[in-house]
Amino acid sequence: MKLYDNLLRKKRTELTQKMERLENGLQKLQTTASQVEDLKAKLAVQEVELWQRNTDIEALIAKIGQQTDKLNQERAVADAEEQRVAAIQAKVTKQQQETEEDLAKAEPALQAANTALNTLNRLNLTELRTFPNPPAIVTNVSAAVLVLLAPQGRIPKDRSWKASKVVMSKVDDFLQALVNFDKENIPEATVRCVRDEYLSDPEFNPDFVKQKSSAAAGLCAWVINIIRFHEIFVLCEVEMKRMCLTQANADLAEAAEKLDALRKKLAELDSSLETLKIAFEKATSEKLRFQEEVNRTNKTIELANRLVKGLESENVRWAHSVAQYHEQEETLCGDVLLTAAFISYAGSFSKKYRKELLDNLWMPFLHSQKMSIPMTEGLDPVLMLTDDAMVAQWNNEGLPGDKMSTQNATILTNCERWPLLIDPQLQGIKWIKSRYGNSLKVVNLGQRGYVDVIEQAVVAGDTVLIENLEETIDPVIDPLLGRHTIKKGSCIKVGDKECFFHPAFRLILHTKLASPHYKPEIQAQTTLINFTVTRDGLEDQLLAQVVNQERPDLEQLKSELTKQQNMFKIELKLLEDELLTRLSAAESNFLGDNVLVEKLETTKHTAAEIEMKVLEAKVNEVKINEAREHYRPVAVRASLLYFIMNDLNKINPMYQFSLKAFNVVFHKAVELAEACDDVKSRVNTLIDCVTYSTFNYISRGLFERDKLTFTAQLAFQLLLMSKEIVVRELDFLLRFNIDHSYISPLDFLSNSAWSAIKVMSFTDEFRGLDRDIEGSPKRWKKLVESECPEKEKFPQEWKGKSSLQKLIMMRALRPDRMTYALRNFVEEKLGVKYTEGRKTEFAKSFRESGPSSPIFFILSPGVDPLKDVESLGRKLGFTIDLGKLHNVSLGQGQETVAELAMEKAAKEGHWVILQNIHLVARWLGALEKLLERCCEDSHPDYRVFMSAEPASTPQEHIIPQGILENAIKITNEPPTGMHANLHAALDNFDQDILDQCSREQEFKTILFSLCYFHACVAERRKFGPQGWNRKYPFSTGDLTISVNVLYNYLEANAQVPWEDLRYLFGEIMYGGHITDDWDRRLCRTYLEEYMQPNQFDRKLALAPGFVIPSNLDYQGYHDFIDEMLPHESPVHYGLHPNAEIEFLTVTSDNLFHTLLELQSPDVVIGEGASQTLEEKVKSILDEVLEKLPEVYNMTDITSKTAERSPYILVCFQECERMNTLIYEIRRSLKELDLGLKGELAMSSEMEKLQAALFFDNVPDSWTKLAYPSTYSLAIWYNDVMQRCKELDSWTQDLSLPSVVWVSGLFNPQSFLTAVMQSLARKNEWPLDKVNLTVDVTKKFKEEFNQPAREGAYVYGLYMEGARWDTQTGVITEARLKDLTPAMPVISVRAVPSDRQETRNIYECPLYKTKIRGPTYVWTFSLKTRERPAKWVLAGVALLLSV
Repeated sequence: MKLYDNLLRKKRTELTQKMERLENGLQKLQTTASQVEDLKAKLAVQEVELWQRNTDIEALIAKIGQQTDKLNQERAVADAEEQRVAAIQAKVTKQQQETEEDLAKAEPALQAANTALNTLNRLNLTELRTFPNPPAIVTNVSAAVLVLLAPQGRIPKDRSWKASKVVMSKVDDFLQALVNFDKENIPEATVRCVRDEYLSDPEFNPDFVKQKSSAAAGLCAWVINIIRFHEIFVLCEVEMKRMCLTQANADLAEAAEKLDALRKKLAELDSSLETLKIAFEKATSEKLRFQEEVNRTNKTIELANRLVKGLESENVRWAHSVAQYHEQEETLCGDVLLTAAFISYAGSFSKKYRKELLDNLWMPFLHSQKMSIPMTEGLDPVLMLTDDAMVAQWNNEGLPGDKMSTQNATILTNCERWPLLIDPQLQGIKWIKSRYGNSLKVVNLGQRGYVDVIEQAVVAGDTVLIENLEETIDPVIDPLLGRHTIKKGSCIKVGDKECFFHPAFRLILHTKLASPHYKPEIQAQTTLINFTVTRDGLEDQLLAQVVNQERPDLEQLKSELTKQQNMFKIELKLLEDELLTRLSAAESNFLGDNVLVEKLETTKHTAAEIEMKVLEAKVNEVKINEAREHYRPVAVRASLLYFIMNDLNKINPMYQFSLKAFNVVFHKAVELAEACDDVKSRVNTLIDCVTYSTFNYISRGLFERDKLTFTAQLAFQLLLMSKEIVVRELDFLLRFNIDHSYISPLDFLSNSAWSAIKVMSFTDEFRGLDRDIEGSPKRWKKLVESECPEKEKFPQEWKGKSSLQKLIMMRALRPDRMTYALRNFVEEKLGVKYTEGRKTEFAKSFRESGPSSPIFFILSPGVDPLKDVESLGRKLGFTIDLGKLHNVSLGQGQETVAELAMEKAAKEGHWVILQNIHLVARWLGALEKLLERCCEDSHPDYRVFMSAEPASTPQEHIIPQGILENAIKITNEPPTGMHANLHAALDNFDQDILDQCSREQEFKTILFSLCYFHACVAERRKFGPQGWNRKYPFSTGDLTISVNVLYNYLEANAQVPWEDLRYLFGEIMYGGHITDDWDRRLCRTYLEEYMQPNQFDRKLALAPGFVIPSNLDYQGYHDFIDEMLPHESPVHYGLHPNAEIEFLTVTSDNLFHTLLELQSPDVVIGEGASQTLEEKVKSILDEVLEKLPEVYNMTDITSKTAERSPYILVCFQECERMNTLIYEIRRSLKELDLGLKGELAMSSEMEKLQAALFFDNVPDSWTKLAYPSTYSLAIWYNDVMQRCKELDSWTQDLSLPSVVWVSGLFNPQSFLTAVMQSLARKNEWPLDKVNLTVDVTKKFKEEFNQPAREGAYVYGLYMEGARWDTQTGVITEARLKDLTPAMPVISVRAVPSDRQETRNIYECPLYKTKIRGPTYVWTFSLKTRERPAKWVLAGVALLLSV
């Protein structure tokens, strides 16, 4: 509201001012136009009058000529008389000369007086006048001057200093009075007064007075000398001589009288001539004045015409602007409301949602009010608050030129709350630092003394930038964030001090986190601004970078042109402002003001010049842009690559990359690209080079399992961009939503494969596929059963389908081969170099590192990457011995050691290794800041190498983003496959170790078995839960210590202690990692199989055809592996070949699911789709709610029977569990529905639910209340419906169903326990002495119509790793590609423990899902003819759902 109020007031004032100025300008222009007509009429009158004046003057000239002739005749007579008078005049002159000689005697006194006067000037008289109370003698001097200057000898009564100051106030007049003083006729009274009252005073002397004032001393000397002159003048005979002179003058007068008469006559003539001349001059000046007036009027008309013409365009533009401003005035309230809302709430959203908010939500909402709020149609809030000049200024300061950045800057400069920048690429902070320059105070929360910096800034009114905020903010700055001022708003608390709160203080907050979750109060106290780089914004930046490298001349020209254009915009704005200001300030009749009009004209001229330059620049810009546009594809590709790279953290939070690091890769790729002659080839080379360099940079930091995901995402995105594939088809491939089940009519296709084909056949692209397969089964069978179907051609016209469509078909037919098919697809589209698994040499990665780019090793079990660092260090002279390598293994108390090592290394240029940084979670924030601090001004040789294990789940991830994104990430993984693993295991030893034991053959043979065992347990992990129930970090350390134990035991015992060795290896060395009992059994079985006395006679086969070798040397063993080890197969590990199919299918499903989550929702529902993300979620939500049954009425159900048998209790429990689940599904979906309608704020839980529905995942909040499941949402929901149906039939009469669908129970354990309880009660057996026993029948569910007499019949079980042979009633080898065959109905009974059969029995674990491990239910004893060890190694288990 405050923002709205302030903005409205500000905009209203601005608008009024603009309107007044423009209206004033227009008024002046209209006045000018009307004045021109008046001036033209005036000019016509003036020209007539000017002609009349010229005629009168010519008549006057003739008259003056006659008068002059007459005058000349009279003047000749007068001249003769004048000569006589001149003789008399000579006599008089002589007498006068004598008189003057006498006067000269009095001259020194007069001279002295004048000299005294010369000492006086304006300055010292002004100084004298400023005396407030001068000394008495100064007052006397000024009084004496007053007396002398008194007019007509009237001695003034008031001779005070005040009176003197009045006389002296006009300094120039006063000085003049002194100079022109009548020295000869001073009244006697005046002389007497001066002499008696002043000259008699002994102090009245210039030297004394000078001590008081130099001006007064001058005046004093003047007074004394004037009086002295007067005395000499009187005393000399000057007067008498004058009298004589007077007599002579009388004679002269008589003689002159005659001359006078003559002269009078002449004078009369002269006078009349003069009168004529005056009349002539007057007429001439009048004529000139008129001429000037005419000229001035002409000039004014000319100026007015120039002005009106010159400002013609302004006249139109200003009139249009005034009309616009009047319209704006009408819509101002609504416009400012929308703008204030935009500033307050839109900042945190991306470009798409900002547009959505404005155009689709706010504007329609405001229009739909009963009292419609007036608003400008299609208002752009940015234009309300900025103009071209301001945006140009920002761009000059380094703000990216895209629209999103301009919006961000507008929000930042106008928001009332403190701005909080979400700025993962550090573009916003770069602009802010450039904008504020040195006046900006930059701090990090937690840095030493940061509170003091903030405190000083609050008092001084500076701007403070708090960098790199985390999600939690130090409570110290809470009062500042909330502006909790005290003492009537004048003070605020910072830390523990109360500070004066300067109104100019501004706080800017900044975080590098890409999607931080701040508490609601932080969001209320700050304005969140999303500065995350946009695709088009980054594209422009990268274009500038590539052109700068490729054509620096062009980019410099473009840069200068942009700056020049920006400066022009700013200058034009200033000039127009000046024009309006001048017009506004002008008087009403300003046309006479030449200077003003000329200045207006100059301004207009400059503006026109600039506009010409702008047009010229635009032409140049078009040319430059055309040249630059050739390189646009490079920037488009690079921008896409960055955003693909930026999304990789969705796969693993370790995969963080910064824009800064990407820019370096991009720069180097452009630099290293091969030179070409023409631009087009060069651009293609650049695109390839940038893509491949980025691919390599990212790949070396990815785990092997994620490399194909990344490569496939890269291929799909590039193909989508070039429109080579259709979004809809890609979405189908990734989702593969097969929600209908069909029974397969063909033996070579499973039901799931046929279901997929049937669903595909409904689409246009695959119409008729099902009929073709049924019509030519042989051809399709050949394809499906091929070893590498992805390399085969599809039958019939299907071979002509696009590569993506072939992938879709392959996913339906052979999902297990999809990783290979996808690799082929990438190879076809991008090239073979993108699928070759090359390892980057460490030395090459090192060359890319620097003080600010550390190397980060992502650890894998059983690999030590730091050996690479140490070996490179030895080559380059960085070793621990030389003191240039600091190796810190982090753990408790090692933080300080690491800090000291880093600070020392940064100064002296050493290397620092920080091992296992994940062990010091609390110190990681400090480490991030330490890395930043140490690389500033560090030695160029300084390097940091870090290592950490990745977290097992994203929630447990703790490594800060800042550490990861700037580091060069390298993964080192153990080798894959039995061949590589067995070699790697042997590599831990050498010939010396083989020779060290005295019992050579036993030692070598058991050591080889151990190596094979180690390779088995390590590589078996890849088969997922069928390999090991849980993941274990088996490492080479386990192997080497086991070999040490073997050596010691063989040396100490005469016989090989098999039991002891197996126990030590299986229960302690390797078993120490194992936490699951079934995994412990597997480990024990492996050792029993691989460590037997008959292995010394070359009778023990570790794998089919791979017998333990006899006594060989070290190299011999390596050669033996190369020659004798069969090709990679699950059989090496005791598993069925189906295990690989299962492993590959799960891998490919996970791969596609990850790829689906990597697609941005905008792309997934892109051009081809009619629905938005929200609409898609809404349709799923409505469908789920529509099918969702009502909860079970427990009161009705429990009242059906009073019996509470174990089975009935199980039924009640199941109903209650289902009720809880149904209630949560309904509640959460209704809540999300309200959120989607906008009636409820979207919480993070609702967002998670929305994402789950969109990506076809079961929401976490449902999973917690449901049962373990690996299904996608559609299949899971159908499963829930089935379970409800089963419960419906059970709750009808609460009698036990004839065959219980044990897989459909939340808690199958409780049902199996109920079976034991029922029989124990019936037969009165003690419950702790009873065990379950199972008999697998030969029938399926449909063949039973009544429950078992004892125990219960159960169905819904599947076997993995083997199959049940119904005819012989034993476990037998699985059929190829039949991964989880269904079990017949099983009869479950309870028997006393002592009666349980134990011979030829395999203890088979029962799990709820393929995840196994935590989903364990029970152990069923199944009959077998084979040794149970075979099934243990094969990972055979029963599953309740597949």
